[in-house]
Amino acid sequence: MAQVGQNFTFRRDGRDFVSAAYPNTAGERDRWIRARRPARHGLDPLRPFACLTEQERTDSGEVVSVATVFLTNRECPWRCLMCDLWQNTLTKSVPAGAIPKQIDWALKELGAARDAGCASAVRSPGFSRSVPPKGGTTNEGFALVVRSSGFSRPVPPEGGTTNRGTTNAARPRQIKLYNSGSFFDPRAIPPGDYPAIAARVHGFERVTVECHPSLVGESTLRFRDLLAGQLEVAMGLETVHPQVLPRLNKRMTLEQFSRAADFLREHGVALRVFILVKPPFLDEAEALEWAKRSVDFAFDCGAAVASLIPTRSGNGALEALAERGEFSPPRLATLEAALAYGVGLQRKRVFADLWDLEKFSDCDRCFSKRKERLERINLSQMNEAPVQCRRCVDLNSARGRPTGRKDGR
Repeated sequence: MAQVGQNFTFRRDGRDFVSAAYPNTAGERDRWIRARRPARHGLDPLRPFACLTEQERTDSGEVVSVATVFLTNRECPWRCLMCDLWQNTLTKSVPAGAIPKQIDWALKELGAARDAGCASAVRSPGFSRSVPPKGGTTNEGFALVVRSSGFSRPVPPEGGTTNRGTTNAARPRQIKLYNSGSFFDPRAIPPGDYPAIAARVHGFERVTVECHPSLVGESTLRFRDLLAGQLEVAMGLETVHPQVLPRLNKRMTLEQFSRAADFLREHGVALRVFILVKPPFLDEAEALEWAKRSVDFAFDCGAAVASLIPTRSGNGALEALAERGEFSPPRLATLEAALAYGVGLQRKRVFADLWDLEKFSDCDRCFSKRKERLERINLSQMNEAPVQCRRCVDLNSARGRPTGRKDGR
């Protein structure tokens, strides 16, 4: 595991720069992270910044269509080291009634896309490889919408594939309301809007929201009681590594996470857990080992789903750590092995986040087959033999890496 070092000078484009060490205290870390942020995107508080449909396997084994709405709201109060979701948030709370209007708009757009037989797709404002959404949506003013990071909630597609629409595309039976933070933060989602939100999602079998463990409590139960379907709360575990978790600046302990999970279980609320694959400060071998341990811990806490999210750069802070040799994105093989381990347990569902998966591959010859394999595993929850690629074997041999990939079975 990488250790926090001192400031050092590095050279880029013929100029010397000083790379400041990642601080040791929470307040200093907040300032360090904020100082490295790129610009925030301009958003309309009356529209979600994105929405889509995707396919996901349910706990009964059925594959169903799921609507996901990415709500526009105030930035969450935490400054997590790996997060860039704040780019699609506001600096002020939305007015009362704004969130129900966003859901209305999203459901109308997704319904129109479904009726037209279009796929719902989303792209990121941070990517140069920009593709306008097909039948999906954007917030007012930009065609490139979601930026995925290794934060505590995945960006499409999670646990399945983006809906390849046909004229007979199924109506979504479940809905996720993701808000780039905590649904039960009253400054983000006004509690007075809970009844109106519940009315909008009345026809869905399951409603998934996300929340920091410290905000799970009585407001969770108030919202649960308004729903016709099952409530599921997604919480970011990130990692169970005892040194890395505190350094992520999430201000959460494993004990706090476990207590929140117990509270949800005791009150009949389902739990979905987000796990980072290769957070900062870990090498590739450590990343896989601690992803496995994190999956085990999630299931021990009663999770119905463990979602594996490869940690992505793009928030400024991770780039700064990369310059110091304290972060690099995971290899695709590491994500594959982590998924194989989790699925092989056959305890509950384990999904790999496949958003912008090509960023983790260094071989374009086998990438498409490897992505398709992961999509199938997400939906079937059955392991498959790894894709064999002679070019990958040669590349790994030249770089001194192991030449075979274990499938984890």
